[in-house]
Amino acid sequence: MATRLAVLGSPIGHSKSPVLHRAAYGRLGLDWRYDAIEVGSGELAGFLERVRADADAAWRGLSLTMPLKHEVLDHLDGADRLVELAGAANTVRFSDDGTVQGFNTDIGGIVRTLGEADVDRVHRGVLVGGGATASSALVAMAELGAAEVEVFVRSPERAIGVGELGRRLGLVVEVRPLADLADAASAELVVSTVPGGTDLGLRPSDELVASALLLDVAYEPWPSALGAGWLDRGGRVVHGLGMLLHQALLQVRIFVSGDPFQPLPDEAAVLDVMRRSL
Repeated sequence: MATRLAVLGSPIGHSKSPVLHRAAYGRLGLDWRYDAIEVGSGELAGFLERVRADADAAWRGLSLTMPLKHEVLDHLDGADRLVELAGAANTVRFSDDGTVQGFNTDIGGIVRTLGEADVDRVHRGVLVGGGATASSALVAMAELGAAEVEVFVRSPERAIGVGELGRRLGLVVEVRPLADLADAASAELVVSTVPGGTDLGLRPSDELVASALLLDVAYEPWPSALGAGWLDRGGRVVHGLGMLLHQALLQVRIFVSGDPFQPLPDEAAVLDVMRRSL
């Protein structure tokens, strides 16, 4: 019986997750199938029903992207601490007993890729965007020691949940209109979670660009409009593929052992082949 995995979302055709995961399983000697499947908002429940009815495959897990990271919460039998904190899951593992377990590897992916850029402590951060990945970015900033985070969104009234999450994390969070980014004060880190191809239609303040490292989680197209402008002004930018790579490695750990903290056999070599696949 074939062991199957997939990344779900909409749109999904641009996803590099299949390339990353196939490289990892090939290096591990696992004959597992990993696909990209278009699943839009409201369609996840039906997909999960079809998975349960698929007698010809042993479904092991799923990677989730927009717009499913919140929607999946209603279908989980259990979740790790990070899912409970962020209110978002990007990974599902089907257990042998039939239960569905949720994980969040976005947070670890952000922390790890920032570590590669020599960022292991943050006092003041800036977050652009207010969706599911923004919640994970806020938790990541908290794990890096942030005390204050400004959140810039087009519709502040729709980002109430981000502010509430900040309070639960013990952060001072101020949610501001996106236009205010043009006057933003200095910070050590900016994380943008807006979709790839988005043009913010504004110029972030010179003070912010000069002081902060930008992690743009979007990787297609690259550079993003924000990233290109940041680089043109002499700012430092971390490519979104770094987050994708490291969150995928944590997903592979989960799919192999069920434990995001259990290193893979010869993990350095697995990470290297995944990195080279990009």
